[in-house]
Amino acid sequence: MRIRKSLAALGMLAVGSLALSACSNGGGDAASTDGAASGDSFKVGVIQLVQHPALDAATAGFEQAFTDAGIDVEFDVQVANGEQSTAATIAAGFAGDPDIDLVLAVATPAAQSAATAITNVPVLFTAVTDPVAADLVASAEEPGGNVTGTTDLNPVADQIDLITQLDPSVESVGIVYSSGEVNSQVQVDLAQEKADELGLELKTATVTNVGEVPTALDSLGDVDSIYVPTDNTVVSGIDTVLTYAADKQVPVVSGDTGPVESGAVATLGLDYTKLGVQTGEMAIRILQDGEDPATMAVEEQTEFDLVVNPAGAEAVGLEIPQELLDEAATVVE
Repeated sequence: MRIRKSLAALGMLAVGSLALSACSNGGGDAASTDGAASGDSFKVGVIQLVQHPALDAATAGFEQAFTDAGIDVEFDVQVANGEQSTAATIAAGFAGDPDIDLVLAVATPAAQSAATAITNVPVLFTAVTDPVAADLVASAEEPGGNVTGTTDLNPVADQIDLITQLDPSVESVGIVYSSGEVNSQVQVDLAQEKADELGLELKTATVTNVGEVPTALDSLGDVDSIYVPTDNTVVSGIDTVLTYAADKQVPVVSGDTGPVESGAVATLGLDYTKLGVQTGEMAIRILQDGEDPATMAVEEQTEFDLVVNPAGAEAVGLEIPQELLDEAATVVE
């Protein structure tokens, strides 16, 4: 397998760590299988919106699917550094590359750029919360064009409920999210529904870039807890959120496992590496078996893991209830 990493515009240092990670997972020639023996080889372009653990894992998992299948493929991975305009430039470059056989877009804004610019080859997305709301597909069951993929819609209602299981005295939840990410608005709406059901006050603030996260957190005022959705901008600044939470002594529950590994208290989340592998398997069916993206239903994960971080809880003056520790699939040490 050949992997070529590149970066549009700024951020060469950031993409370097992705290249090392991806090469360690997928570098080198794979063992011979039926796919490799057939002589097929492909070039796949990858647009990743920004670097953070969840998106890095999704990209690595996608590449791993090809490694596992023994398929000869060259990956051209480009990171947009969180900029929609850069994602659009990358997508235009892939659209004009006659050697590209398929494009993967990682995260909703990247997928929107790819779907707009690329009509001549299949486009797959992953780490997209609601592809219909993002105007990527006509429907989840029948996408209807050259675009399909996997959704990372997380169990938002259960995650809000988890906050009350961690601390029954919680009366308010604060959420900071990016105004430019459709996926985040979908999650905030779901969180509001659950908050209303539980009698919780939901306070929100929006940002347009990671530099605005501290001000947005301050604007929430007094809150008893913080919920971090799978928002690419905010997750990129998770250290700022965790520092704020420690200072205010309020627990953080996140939409995926990455922030918990960094110090958030808990999540009921999906495995982005597995999601990436699932997306890669869809790509293989398109490239080798000739399946049509127009009729390939958007796929999702149905199993979610409870992940807790006792040290993260201690940092905000909270002790995780024993029943949650017993139920946890992973207890971060």
